[in-house]
Parts: sequence; C-alpha cells; structure tokens
Amino acid sequence: MNAVLNSFEQYLTGQDVSPLTTQGYLADLRHFARWFEQTNGEELTVQRITPTDVKEYKQFLLTVERRKASTVNRRLAALSSLTRWARQSGQIQSDPTEYIKCVANVARGPKWLDKHQQYALNRAIENDLQLAKLKYPKRWLIRRRDASLVLFLLHTGLRLSEVVGLHMSDVSLSERKGNVRVQHGKGGKQRNVPLNSDARKALQEWCAVRPKGEYLWTPVEGENNPALTGRAVQRILAHYAKAAGIDELTPHVCRHTFAKNLVDNEVGLEKVAALLGHSSLNTTRVYITPSERDLELAVENLAGK
Repeated sequence: MNAVLNSFEQYLTGQDVSPLTTQGYLADLRHFARWFEQTNGEELTVQRITPTDVKEYKQFLLTVERRKASTVNRRLAALSSLTRWARQSGQIQSDPTEYIKCVANVARGPKWLDKHQQYALNRAIENDLQLAKLKYPKRWLIRRRDASLVLFLLHTGLRLSEVVGLHMSDVSLSERKGNVRVQHGKGGKQRNVPLNSDARKALQEWCAVRPKGEYLWTPVEGENNPALTGRAVQRILAHYAKAAGIDELTPHVCRHTFAKNLVDNEVGLEKVAALLGHSSLNTTRVYITPSERDLELAVENLAGK
C-alpha cells in the first residue's frame, strides 16, 4: 500500500493540491488501511476495495469511533479521491465509492474569534511584549516577531502556506498604505492583499528590527535565514492562545476571524472572496452561516428573560 500512496501523493502534487491537503488525504487513507487490514485480515490494495468495505468503514466511523459528520465526510472524500485516481489510471474498472453518500450535517460556520476573544488576544500580546522588554531583553526580538506575525494573520487572512512563503520583495509598505503580493495562493492563483493600519504597524515594527534575509518571517538568529516553518507559526499561535485563555488559535482561525470581521462590517461577499483568494462565492458564504459560538450566545441570551 505504501507504493500506491507514494504514487497517489505524486499525482496530487502534479495536480497542484496544497501540501497540507495532500498530507491530510494520506493520513486519512492510512487510517482506512489500518481498518481494512484489521477487518479483512489482508493487506490493502486498491483492487481489493469493495462498496461493502466503504459502507462498513463509514458505519465504523459513525458507530464505533463516533466521529463527527465532518470527519467522516473528509475521510470518505480522501478515499474517493484515491479510487477515482485508480480508475482513471486503469488500476481498477469501477469506483467502489461512487454511490456512497456523505453524512448529512447541519451547516455550521467555521470557528472564529468573537470580539471579546480578540480583545483578550490583543491584551495578551501587549503584556507579553512588555514583559519580554523589561525582564528578557534577549528574548524580546523573538516576541516582537511573534506579536507582529499574529497581528498580521488577523488583519490579512492569509493561509499558513501563503504567510511562510512571503518574500520581502512581496511587501509594499509606507506610512499610509501597503499591500502584500501572494505569489502562490491555493490553486496557483496570485492576488494582492491590501494592509490596513494595524497590519502596517505590525509589519513596520517587525521590519525595523528583523535580521536580513529573503523571507519576511524568519528565525532571528544570524542573517539570510530561511523562512519560518509552518510548525513554528503554529507554536507561536498556541503560545498566545494559552496566554489569552482561548481554546484554539490556528492560522485558519485567524483567517476565519478576518473574514468574519469583514462580513460584520458589511463588506460584500465578492470583496471578501477576492481578499481570501476564493474561486467561488459559495466558499465565502460560510461566513454568513452561524458558528457554534453564535448559537451558544443566541441560547445564552434567553437566560433570565
């Protein structure tokens, strides 16, 4: 099965699927392979997958592992992508996932930070900077970068891969205006993202002290450093989430927060889509769908009335 997955990975790379999506597909397919081998007592090959296997796997996810509909549908999508590729490449004659239905799910908006959480995050960033400057001057440069990075994410909505891939030459910055050029967005699309005053201030404060190098976001040791890794960005966000008392803070939560703030300020969906790099307005409509937090607040506001 490893050989098949390696070939499938090469296919996805050739289709310009993002590295994160590719790794997610492969992880889900390894989960299916473990289930298949434990259930059927044989090693998984694409030729041995039957519609019954797919139905049983779906039920296993729902009734044994008790997974959310979104998780079940994601894993079925990964499996369907594999079998479609196998059929197109002549490895199988029919697609065993063709008539398997996804799990129906009530549409919910993605996770974003509400105004209270955004306030808590900004306060945590300010306190962290002040503490580092007073007590840990050697660490302050790292904290300055981290603070600017989080604020930049919140005010641009860039994807993780887009952020770490930014070069200094992609940045245009002045006192009154600025923008960043995303050279390799999802699907290979390019776009310009204007910078508001908060994003410009965050970048100016970082650029004033950053080491020399090709990439905008870099480690702070030495010169001509490589780009900051995606894992490092995730650790930075986790640090501030803990300091602010926020359950989850990821690059996508920052992206969703940026989009939700635009919608709440009555920015049209077509403009939000252009800023986020969406190909379809249907993708952007999720930001007018209530999130779990919105529903919690709606119910809580009834208390005592």
